[in-house]
Amino acid sequence: MTETGPCCPASETSGPLPMAQPCCPPPESTVRPTAEICSGPDRSAEPCCGSASEAAGPRWADREQPGYRVWPFVEDWIETAVGAVPVVSARLGWGDVLGRWAMRWGIGRDRYRIAPGLYAVGRPTPDSPVVVTANYKMTFDLVRKDLRGVDAWILVLETLGINVWCAAGKGTFGTDELVARVQRVGLDRVVSHRTLVVPQLGATGVAAHEVRRRSGFRVVYGPIRSRDLPAFLRGGMKASPSMRRVTFSLGERLVLTPVELRVILMRPSLTLAVLLLVLGGIGPGGYSLAGALQRGGAAAGALAAGVLAGAVVAPALLPRLPGRMFAAKGVWTGLAVTLVLAVRFGTRLNGWGVVALALAVTTTSSYCAMNFTGSTPFTSPSGVEREMRRALPWQIGAAGLALVAWMVSAWSF
Repeated sequence: MTETGPCCPASETSGPLPMAQPCCPPPESTVRPTAEICSGPDRSAEPCCGSASEAAGPRWADREQPGYRVWPFVEDWIETAVGAVPVVSARLGWGDVLGRWAMRWGIGRDRYRIAPGLYAVGRPTPDSPVVVTANYKMTFDLVRKDLRGVDAWILVLETLGINVWCAAGKGTFGTDELVARVQRVGLDRVVSHRTLVVPQLGATGVAAHEVRRRSGFRVVYGPIRSRDLPAFLRGGMKASPSMRRVTFSLGERLVLTPVELRVILMRPSLTLAVLLLVLGGIGPGGYSLAGALQRGGAAAGALAAGVLAGAVVAPALLPRLPGRMFAAKGVWTGLAVTLVLAVRFGTRLNGWGVVALALAVTTTSSYCAMNFTGSTPFTSPSGVEREMRRALPWQIGAAGLALVAWMVSAWSF
């Protein structure tokens, strides 16, 4: 590892300090701390740290200092052969809970990450296990919370703020990063064993034989869920069948709907709603503001009903809906919602209006449900692409027919 100046590049950093991205000399260095500060595109302020004894001393006692910030979840520091390693709390504070809520709604998603490096939970020794995870803070928070009562090391990889499963598919949670991170933190000098516990969902990105050949560390694939880590470690790193099984319960499905609604669907839905309000004013007598509010408002309401049918009702009823394609499952929920709306408002609609309502709600629901494929363990990338190629032409055609029927309904009595 090399340095190019008082602050080493982000790709060469090795220190475990829990800022957004610490900038430190190699662990064996005794360089005195400097006043230089290095900053990154998504980092608040990052220090150049000094020796291990200085990092663990009063200099880091305060949460805020000029030029850097220590995360509130850091409770203490533990001395190792490579310097001071931060000890993190296994309890989530209000800030962690608030951050998790914000992530569910996609607020600040691209900035929710911690520094990659080595952390400790409890009071680990050289014999304690090493658990590998991603630097997406929600993932890191779950791991440290679920390791409550366990003395362990947590090796955090640079996944650019992406969770383990997605990062493994993208290649950032992978063999190269794992080997590089093991070497950069000097893990072989911290622990006496040569075993890494890697999440099972990260297995697609990590080649165990390559990790062992290049680093000397053996990879053991841990359980699907971090909450099973204590039992897994107590059981001699043996996973039960339930620890290997991916679930997708009602709660696990519904927890995904907020980000689906806000991040993916809100902007196009609002744009369409405004367009429908404008077009709603076109009628036999020319353009009418009252028509825009009445007909356009009703059309926007039908759009909202379709979004809820596909993004909320379809995920909730997912295992019970007929068909394998998510687009088809969305058709069923769209038809059910259409029936409810027709019973409630059918007397206000003519024949063309009923046709427009059925096509609009069903098509919107089908599209939103199909969009959910990227959030489930039921599909593969190739399966998602195949479904989209088959379903999108039908959805676009049905949406066009719905628009035509809705416009024609203004001239039908």
